[in-house]
Amino acid sequence: MQYWEPGTNYPAGAQVEYEGHRYKIIQPHTSQSDWTPVVTPALWGRLDDHDTGESNYHQAQQQHAHHHRHHSQGEKQLHDVLESQAPRPSGQSVDIHHEERQKHWYDLDDNRKKELEIGGGLLAGAALIAGGYAAFKGHEKNEQEKKSQTWALQNWLHDAQVRTTEYYQRGPRSPATWLLVEGPQAGKIPQGAIAVGQEVGRESSWMLYICRAFYEGGIQVGKASEAFKKGAVIGYKHEEIHLSTYEVLVGDMDGLRWVDASGVLNVSQLGYQPVEGGREPDGTPLYIAEASYDGVAHHPGKASEMLDGAYIPHGGTEKNVKSYRVLCYV
Repeated sequence: MQYWEPGTNYPAGAQVEYEGHRYKIIQPHTSQSDWTPVVTPALWGRLDDHDTGESNYHQAQQQHAHHHRHHSQGEKQLHDVLESQAPRPSGQSVDIHHEERQKHWYDLDDNRKKELEIGGGLLAGAALIAGGYAAFKGHEKNEQEKKSQTWALQNWLHDAQVRTTEYYQRGPRSPATWLLVEGPQAGKIPQGAIAVGQEVGRESSWMLYICRAFYEGGIQVGKASEAFKKGAVIGYKHEEIHLSTYEVLVGDMDGLRWVDASGVLNVSQLGYQPVEGGREPDGTPLYIAEASYDGVAHHPGKASEMLDGAYIPHGGTEKNVKSYRVLCYV
């Protein structure tokens, strides 16, 4: 029997030996160094060491599924603790539960809206925007629209803070993770960030990394670099938006791959599950694309099933590129 090894494509029916025990595949995948059989019961079921029969495998599979459920419950408990410890915006005195954060502002009842306006930190969120975070063009919004987008901005920041804290405390839980960069860290690229390309200027060059940020009610995908004044640049409606509060994608390319695409993205034809990068204000998913506009540097950008090609922020605007690649899970 073959020994388990990282970087190996294990198909249905595969069996391996690891640390003196035998395992059978549950979910076909390409192995990674930190996805060993002993710590990934969702991928491998342990076989009885003294019996090659299928019955023992199914029993082991059930036992590992039970273990995985308890493990998932532990992860949820950790998430809840981290969520409760996440820094509150100045002025937030009422508790906001995770389920409530997933709701749109307009779906909340009027009494709850009033509570959140007074004790939910919305005024602090508005101050954040006034202080330079370009969440939206304020002069084009009525008061309810401003409150709605401030609510969405705060929820995105809160979730990003929890996710980033969990990553640094427990390590990666998947091949790709979004990490928050803000405040004094603006412009600092986290270790393990996925590099897309190198842009060359007249006197210097700089690497381009994948980022995303909240803007105009959605989460837009763009590029980050230590060479940028604010750290991140996203594209929206043919404009480049510079931001100092954003997320950078870190990951392990052993569990990811770039897949060729062109024109309007057809997710079902990719052959792999794309990594979701963000969403449009109407909820349309945005996926991570990379493309070259000038034939030299490759830039990160966005693609979706509603856009004709990829859009990359470049030269003060957004460039439409018909042939591009999409980041997918292996």
